[in-house]
Amino acid sequence: MRSLDWVVLVLFLLWIVGYGLYKGRTRSNTIQGYLLADKSMPWWAMGLSIMATQASAITFIGTTGQAYVDGMRFLQFYFGLPIAMVIIAAIVVPRFHKANVVTAYEYLEQRFDAKTRLATSIIFLIQRGLGVGLALYAPAVVLSLILGWSEQVTVIVMAAVVIAYAVPGGIRAVTWTDVQMMMLIFIGLVVAFLTAILLLPSDVSVGDAFYLAGASGRLNAVDLSFDLSNRYNLWSGLFGGMFLALAYFGTDQSQVQRYLQGKSIGHSRNSLIFNACAKLPLQFFILLTGTMVFVFYQFEQPPMLFNQAEAAKIERLEGTPLGGRYELAQEKYRQAHQQRQQVARRLLQDRHSGTSSPLGANPSAGPQQLQAANQAVEDARQEGIQLLREVNPENEYNDTNYIFLNFVTNYFPVGVVGLIIAAIFAAAMSSISSELNSLSTTTVIDLYRRHWKRQASDAHYVRVAKIGTAFWGVYAAVFASFVGGIGSLIEAVNSIGSLFYGSVLGVFVLAFGFPRATGNGAFIGLFVGEIAVIATSVFTDVSFLWYNVIGCVVVVGVGMAVSAAANRVVMR
Repeated sequence: MRSLDWVVLVLFLLWIVGYGLYKGRTRSNTIQGYLLADKSMPWWAMGLSIMATQASAITFIGTTGQAYVDGMRFLQFYFGLPIAMVIIAAIVVPRFHKANVVTAYEYLEQRFDAKTRLATSIIFLIQRGLGVGLALYAPAVVLSLILGWSEQVTVIVMAAVVIAYAVPGGIRAVTWTDVQMMMLIFIGLVVAFLTAILLLPSDVSVGDAFYLAGASGRLNAVDLSFDLSNRYNLWSGLFGGMFLALAYFGTDQSQVQRYLQGKSIGHSRNSLIFNACAKLPLQFFILLTGTMVFVFYQFEQPPMLFNQAEAAKIERLEGTPLGGRYELAQEKYRQAHQQRQQVARRLLQDRHSGTSSPLGANPSAGPQQLQAANQAVEDARQEGIQLLREVNPENEYNDTNYIFLNFVTNYFPVGVVGLIIAAIFAAAMSSISSELNSLSTTTVIDLYRRHWKRQASDAHYVRVAKIGTAFWGVYAAVFASFVGGIGSLIEAVNSIGSLFYGSVLGVFVLAFGFPRATGNGAFIGLFVGEIAVIATSVFTDVSFLWYNVIGCVVVVGVGMAVSAAANRVVMR
């Protein structure tokens, strides 16, 4: 980055920390004030905070990279979300508000018993602790690429910045900074998309760009095939995605706590409906940005290895047999790109002249040639990746998360780079601060106050909540230091969540929808459901989105069977 980019980034970091401290200056000695902002938040602030909590740096880095390598079909992941939001707004929100709970898991004790509350809260702490580690790792990719810092050092710096305003300000500071950062995220996305379009060759129009994206199979937003092993198709998105969204927004404290701050049930409902309407267009726009990056690289040769730090390791072997093989792979890659560029140019020439395809008679011949050329480029790239793995066998190299960042830092104009990096930081900090806040809330309310110290003052619990926020920040930093080779971040975070979400959702379905369900039934069902999900992930190739459906169905089935058996014994 250049001087102006650094100025933009540093000013943003200073401003957001200062703003968070300013909004949290009204210090509350009550646990209700520190953790729920005294239920004073308007719907639009909660709505933006909900979106910001989910739209982490993983969204910026992982989703754009996912679109580059796999096209638009990841959008199907969100098809079930609007349906889930309507269900939660209609059923879940009024139940939580009327129960006057601070955490979702408190409600389970009111409905069932203490052991069910304890089990679900511990599961939340495990899976969300893993999730916040991934959310913290994402910006470490940014700085390690730009500054040459180690990812571990970057993780520590990011954790310290977030803790600086999340600990003293509580949820009020977190929510209002989320609002500001979500606005910057919107701006950053628009700027990134427009810049990607403007960087295309002058003779390539926006229509041409979409045409090439479609011909390359990158606009494959809907897949109607039914295949349980296929991660992204219409059915996995509608059903698996709906169950995941129901679990995430309806039972995960990091989201539930956002709308429990509402002034009323109506405000909380509106915040969810806002997300139901806005989330799909937002994800479409992010994926489209990644797709335009792919089109840009049809004309400009992309690096064979997007992680330049790793590429430098093998380039230093020049003059050795392995270095010679790498040079040959680079030459093959260069020739494959040139061939692809020629195919893309011919396809556009035929489009402009009105010819259906380069071969005239067969309309699909042109796209087939382009897809074959794209595959040749990818095959040559994989040769380079394999050589890198020979240099460092312990590192499972995957550079999906570096694609967009490499594009930004190498091609965007001065000042715009700083803005995009600032937007990525905004996405990271909004998600991390919200998750740290919710982890601390569950630790204090569901564990510490419930099982260790039940009669302390509110001021005492607030102090413990601050300590808890700092603790989870350190935990996230330690975990984030060990996740560098996990592949696509956007897939990793959702895969981890899906191991737990379905089972927890099943417990809440029993609580909301089955009056005859018992605490023992819910508790036993929870563990049987979790075993079923883990067994599915280990012994089958079923896509992770279906884990949510499997876990929920097993928990409800087992829970009702155990409850029915117990009710029969009581009746006798």
